[in-house]
Amino acid sequence: MQTISSTNFTFPNQLDVYHGKVRDVYFFDTKIAVIATDRISAFDHILPKPIPYKGQVLNLIATHFLQATKDICPNWLQQTPHPNVCIGIKCEPVRIEMVVRGYLAGHAARTYKAGGRVLCGVTLAEGLKENDKLPEPIITPSTKAVEGHDEDISREDILKRNLVDETIYTTMEKYALKLFARGSEMALKQGLILVDTKYEFGVHNGEVYLIDEIHTPDSSRYFYAEGYAERQAKGEAQQQLSKEFVREWLMANNFQGKDGQTMPFMPDSFVNEITNRYIQLHDLVTGNKFQKTNPENLLAEIETAVLKSF
Repeated sequence: MQTISSTNFTFPNQLDVYHGKVRDVYFFDTKIAVIATDRISAFDHILPKPIPYKGQVLNLIATHFLQATKDICPNWLQQTPHPNVCIGIKCEPVRIEMVVRGYLAGHAARTYKAGGRVLCGVTLAEGLKENDKLPEPIITPSTKAVEGHDEDISREDILKRNLVDETIYTTMEKYALKLFARGSEMALKQGLILVDTKYEFGVHNGEVYLIDEIHTPDSSRYFYAEGYAERQAKGEAQQQLSKEFVREWLMANNFQGKDGQTMPFMPDSFVNEITNRYIQLHDLVTGNKFQKTNPENLLAEIETAVLKSF
């Protein structure tokens, strides 16, 4: 089965290309072509094996939610000519990720368990258990690193260091909370809880735009709503759909991206499990059945789709 570990196209009028952890972004005069590869990352490291259909799952989920939230804020997406491809407006990225958390989970839970009660300038209440719902959603920003690790940062430090204009940042905060509320409503209709997620923004013609992906398993964590309260009352682990199980597998194999640690070997059985979980999440969060495409000529199909879009 052909997977997309990388792309190296040269399109007419192409100005530049950026290879991110998961996406390859091709820049043109006023537009970009974003190709979702099958790469998977965790702890800011790209894992050694691509995951079949992962790029398509991410791209189609992102398209679904970008189209469903256009009334909240403008976004970059203009068309999705292929399951792996999005074409959209070129924006100037704001190098801050807006992480919105509705529950004490993941990184926040690990920080809390270690004794931390302030996360990105936000004070967390005493007496919380892992996966408890927070009194209200909080924003815990992080710097968007070009290379290496993203870093937690507070609102105060962002403004003190002039990383972004206060008016733009305030708009990002407003949009992020509204998007999280919409994502939570849509998830609940599908029997899921949107636990936490991240949003990225850019500026186009002086206006703040939502960019990148939203509400995908790479950027979000979901719990199953059914049985959540009972599991929480009993102190049991929550059933979740997210990339967290990949992080947990890596941690169980002594890897958290720290210096001196070696990336563990990924058996094919685990690669297949990741594929199945991503497809399952696609169907659950969108309410649509994932349609597997012919994997034999993916790169040629992607190149044709981009060429036809310009």
